[in-house]
Amino acid sequence: MKHVLSLLLAAAFAPAFTPILNPPLSPPWATAPPSRRTCVFFEAPGVQGSTKTLGKLLDAGPGPPRVIRCLYSRCCFGIWNLTQDQAQVEMQGCRDSDEPDCESPHCDLSPRAHPSPRSTLFTCSCGTDFCNANYSHLPPPGSPGTPGSQDPQAVLGESIQMALVLLGLFLLLGGIISALLQQKACRVQGGPEPEPEPEPEPDPGRDWSAELPELPELCFSQVIWEGGHTVVWAGQLQGELVAIKAFSWRAVAQFQAERALYELPGLQHDHIVRFITASRGAPGPLSCGPLLVLELHPKGSLCHYLTQHTSDWGSSMRMALSLAQGLAFLHEERWQDGQYKPGIAHRDLSSQNVLIREDGSCAIGDLGLASVLPGLAQPPTWAPTQPRGPAAIMEAGTQRYMAPELLDKTLDLQDWGTALRQADVYSLALLLWEILSRCLDLWPDSRPPPFQLAYEAELGSTPTTCELWTLAVEERRRPYIPSTWHSFTTDPGGLRELLEDCWDADPEARLTAECARQRLAALARPQEARPSPDSCAHGSPPLCPEDCLSAPPHCHPPW
Repeated sequence: MKHVLSLLLAAAFAPAFTPILNPPLSPPWATAPPSRRTCVFFEAPGVQGSTKTLGKLLDAGPGPPRVIRCLYSRCCFGIWNLTQDQAQVEMQGCRDSDEPDCESPHCDLSPRAHPSPRSTLFTCSCGTDFCNANYSHLPPPGSPGTPGSQDPQAVLGESIQMALVLLGLFLLLGGIISALLQQKACRVQGGPEPEPEPEPEPDPGRDWSAELPELPELCFSQVIWEGGHTVVWAGQLQGELVAIKAFSWRAVAQFQAERALYELPGLQHDHIVRFITASRGAPGPLSCGPLLVLELHPKGSLCHYLTQHTSDWGSSMRMALSLAQGLAFLHEERWQDGQYKPGIAHRDLSSQNVLIREDGSCAIGDLGLASVLPGLAQPPTWAPTQPRGPAAIMEAGTQRYMAPELLDKTLDLQDWGTALRQADVYSLALLLWEILSRCLDLWPDSRPPPFQLAYEAELGSTPTTCELWTLAVEERRRPYIPSTWHSFTTDPGGLRELLEDCWDADPEARLTAECARQRLAALARPQEARPSPDSCAHGSPPLCPEDCLSAPPHCHPPW
C-alpha cells in the first residue's frame, strides 16, 4: 500500500508539463551518437525505482531533464499522467530491450492505467533520438482511456484494480515499459505464445572443435531426450554408464557456456550432476558436434520418479534435503583449498531438471541457463563471465517454476545476484511441494493422489504465460497444502511455514537456500539440527529474514 501512495503522491507533485504538438525531435543541447540511441531522461520525485542503469547519463546542464545514452536497446519511452486540464511527465528514459512498438519515430501515447478517477497514465515507445522529449498528440477528449470518458462509479472500481498495475509500472528497475507490456501476452486470450528468439549462429571461420578431443571409446546407446538443438543419449565410456549431451553446430555458444560452468574446479558436490569430460563426435554417420559427457542416473528425473513412486517420510526428506543442499552449494561463493567457486544461480530449477541418485537423494542437473553471480571476491580471469544487460539477467527456463518477479519482469536489477538466488528459492519451494505431495505419511487416511506438477491442478499440464501471471502474480495463489500436512511433524505448521517462507510473493521475505536446508534438517531430525544463528548467510546472499528455525507422461531428463 505504501508503494501505491507513493506513486499517487508522485503523480500529484510531478512538475506540470505543457503539451507541445509535434515537438522537434532533436533538442539543441545534445546530438545523437551514430551507434547508440539517445533519449531524454527524467524521473518525477517520489517515483519508486529507477531506469538510469539502462543507459549512461550524459552531462546536459543543470536540472532536469537530462540525456541518457541507451546501453541495451535503441528505444526510448515516456510516461505521462494526463488530467482534464494538464499533462504531467512522470518518467522518460531508455527501454531495456527493443519491442515491435519501438519502431515508431514519434511518441504516440497509449492509455495504460488510471491512478485516480480523473487521471490516466499514458505511455509511449519510440525509436529515434530524443523522440520521448514530448508526445506527438493527445487522444481527443472523451475518447476511451482519457479522463472523463468513463462512468465515475466504474472508474472508482477500476482504480482499485489498477493500483496493482501501478506497482509493476514503476518498480521495474531494468525496463519500466516491460512491466507494462506484460499484458501484451494477455490481450487476446488463447493467443499464441511468443516465439523464442533463434540461436545466434557461430562464426563459421572459427574452429570450435580444435581444443576438443575425440573419444573413440565413447559408445552411444539410445536417445533418452531430444530438444531443439540438443540430443541426450545414454551411453558408456570405459565401462561407465554416462549421459551424452550432443549439441548442434548452431548451439556452440550454449555448449561453451555450460561447459565453462561444469569445469569450474570447485563445483564438485554430491547433489550436483557430475561432469566427466567435454568432447566432440556423433553416433554413426551423423555430423560431428560438441559433446558434454555427464554422470547417468538410471532412476531418471524427479518428475519421472514421483510419477511412478510414493515415499515414506524419511525418503521424502532425503530428496527434499539433498535438493536444498545442492541449491545452497550452487548459490555459495567460496574459496577452498586454493580453488574459487563463484555463486551460481540455476535459473531453470524444475522436477525435470533434477535427477534421482541410487541412494534416493537428488542431484541438480542442466546448467544450460545457469549464471555466475557477482560476489564479494574478485573472480579469477578464467571464471565464466556474468550475464550482461537486463534481458540476459531476466532470462529464465520453465515457465511453471518462474518466480512472480520473473513473470511480471520486476526482478531487482540493481542487486540482481541476490534477486536470482531468491527466484531459485521460489522454484525450490514448488519442488518441495511436489516431493511432499507423494509422501505416504502425509496422507494417513488414504494413498497420495496421482502425481501432479506444481499448479497442474489449477492450470493443467500446459499453462500459458498469461494464466501463470494471473494465478501467481495477480491472485498470489500457490499450490494447495492439505490440512493433514500440518500435524504430522513434531513442529505443527512447520511444513506450511517452510513452503510459504520460500514462495513468498515478496522476494526479500524468502529464505535463502541455506536457511531452507536448515529448516528441512530440523523437520527431518529435530533432535540433531539446531544450527547457529549466523549460519544462514553464506557468500554474498543476505541473512535470513529471521533466524532459520524461527518458525516452529510430461517428464524429461534434466539436460
